[in-house]
Amino acid sequence: MPDNEKYPVPTAPEEQPPIGLPPREERVRIYLPARHNPKLRRVLEAVQADDELYGLWHAQNVNAVTRLGMSDHGPVHVQIVANLALHLLRTLVKHGVTPSSVKDHGMTQDDAEVIVSLAALLHDIGMSIHRINHEEYSLIIADRKLPALLEGAYPDAGMRALVQADILHAIIAHRSNGRPMTLEAGIVRVADALDMAKGRSRIPFEQGSINIHSVSAMAVEEVTIEEGTKKPIRVHITLRNSAGIFQVDSLLKEKLKGSGLEPYIEVFAESSGNEEPLVRVFEI
Repeated sequence: MPDNEKYPVPTAPEEQPPIGLPPREERVRIYLPARHNPKLRRVLEAVQADDELYGLWHAQNVNAVTRLGMSDHGPVHVQIVANLALHLLRTLVKHGVTPSSVKDHGMTQDDAEVIVSLAALLHDIGMSIHRINHEEYSLIIADRKLPALLEGAYPDAGMRALVQADILHAIIAHRSNGRPMTLEAGIVRVADALDMAKGRSRIPFEQGSINIHSVSAMAVEEVTIEEGTKKPIRVHITLRNSAGIFQVDSLLKEKLKGSGLEPYIEVFAESSGNEEPLVRVFEI
């Protein structure tokens, strides 16, 4: 795959999820750039073939959108987070940062990519049960699903156990008070927070949920990951107006804090709207 390969960011669905499980031809197809990673390709094949997994994604999205009036938390969200996580990981490796699975277990970058991808795809799966404590429920479901998803890429049970353990750690560490102990877990935690562009809050906003969370999220126009100037990675956030500062300062900043990625990521947010902004530029 060429170095300039794009990380596609799918848009949120225009309507709430339909009742029941969508037919196969209407489902969101999970795509991650895995051309040069045979292990990740095998894992994605297992993901695409797993009807139960898609059913759980659908259930978690029904709970989030239909029952709680939240933003999309289904296959669109997890695919965005997985693409962002891969992008962050590959950029950090390019700048000489070693993944924890490589440093601690003697694995390869390919293995680290499998870890962040599956952790991202499964991090909210517990919302199929309940929003409260969904991170713990995600562990229970992921622990059951991971052996089959990993078997094709990791026929050795011992190696598969190591990979699964790091995936489960990344899932639980994405919660607000999580304490990531691995680079991969920190990446998933931050990638989850970076899915903040305006389409993510469109549903609750249009349903009349007018509060600082929905208004500030609607103010975020675009999030891009670039080569940094002070640090390896620069997260560039374009705001429609200054209300988006809440998303950056109160949400993204909290996820970045304690993630272990603080030495590697700089955050630059700027307002590009027609308003007279109270804050033109905001940096973390």
